[in-house]
Amino acid sequence: MTPSLQFKPLTVCLFAAFISATALASDQIPGAPQKKPIALINGVLHPISSPAIEDGTLIFDNGKIIDMGRRMKPPEDAVVIDLEGQHVYPSMIESHSHMGLTEISSTRATLDMTETGSINPNVRAHVSVNPDSELIPVTRANGVLIAVSAPSGGLVSGKASVLQLDGWTYEDMTLKPDCALVINWPRTAPVMTPGPDTDPEANPVDRDRDRNQALKDLRVLFENTRTYIRARVANPADQPFDSRLDSMIPVVEGQIPLMIAADRANQIQAAVAFGVEQKVKIILLGGHDAEMCAELLRRYDVPVIVDAVHKDPRRSHEEYDSSYTLPERLRRAEIRFCISGTGRSETWNTRNLPYHAATAAAYGLPHEDALRSVTQYPAEILGIADRVGTLERGKDATLFVSDGDPLETETLVTAAWIQGRKVDLTSRHTQLYEKYRTKYLQLKDQR
Repeated sequence: MTPSLQFKPLTVCLFAAFISATALASDQIPGAPQKKPIALINGVLHPISSPAIEDGTLIFDNGKIIDMGRRMKPPEDAVVIDLEGQHVYPSMIESHSHMGLTEISSTRATLDMTETGSINPNVRAHVSVNPDSELIPVTRANGVLIAVSAPSGGLVSGKASVLQLDGWTYEDMTLKPDCALVINWPRTAPVMTPGPDTDPEANPVDRDRDRNQALKDLRVLFENTRTYIRARVANPADQPFDSRLDSMIPVVEGQIPLMIAADRANQIQAAVAFGVEQKVKIILLGGHDAEMCAELLRRYDVPVIVDAVHKDPRRSHEEYDSSYTLPERLRRAEIRFCISGTGRSETWNTRNLPYHAATAAAYGLPHEDALRSVTQYPAEILGIADRVGTLERGKDATLFVSDGDPLETETLVTAAWIQGRKVDLTSRHTQLYEKYRTKYLQLKDQR
């Protein structure tokens, strides 16, 4: 073999990684920064926070909405787009996913949402995001332009990030780098009624021991962080840097909430008690039994991210539609909530987020609240409502145009902008559609 054909093992690995990354890269080009004012005229504007505006005009410049109203005159230098009666909505927001951290479930090299170890508060999702993921164009083509990307696994998974689904780099895509610290709350009582997440071979004694150890580890983490803070203040020169404890500082100081995955009532009660004990904010992910804890959640203003509507009942005695009606039951109980698709659709089908809200609407949730549950409500819960979630002056021009109600499966998204940048709505799905449409047209012509 000639020297030019001899590859060292490391070279082969790097070459293979390059080929893998190239094969998984999407073809869409990120949008260019806005250069001129854009005026969307003759459309139906849906601010979400207020009634719809017929014959509406929405004007945005430098990535921000500067004006909106009925039959307004666009600026003289604006690019005018006649919507011909189509509808304008703020971006839908997926409040939990592994967007950019996962690609193909059967290929381990494309999965980057879990770190080794049980306690990883120093993990930050946005720095690991792949901007060229094929899942991003597919997701935003259905009006979901913003998504939380969250790590998983262990007791303390790491910090979730809010992403806008367009950009050359993860810096371009990051809207809020640290929106919550993800914690998987351990089961706090023996399982009396088997459910879909029950391990039939689990030993109750081992489970109780593991649960108690996990709760002890969590408390020790918070105590050590407070000790670390005092030591740094008292004698910063002699206190060695600890990446895990340092990353916990904004959490224990109340700047970053805990996103705690918990479904059962006893888990929810224990998680809220922990939040009160540690004086930190709590966001529940899952919340299947949240209605049972309504008074507690209202008292401490704990919101719930319903992790999916398209789910089976968790217990054998529950009604078939228990998951479908949960958002409406939370609304009636005056519990703040939003809807995610993560518990069923997974990241590969985040595009189906509006249909989770639609199912909730079909089972009692008012249509206006169904729309808010995937726009305004998640923005408020995630702390980004000052920028997105509704159409208002001064907010980001992160919005889409559709030919109908986005909660209906027949509706098509015809245009979208993220901070004023035009979004390419083609994807692997549209490319395959055109490919096989052309195939059958060719076959038809040959007959």
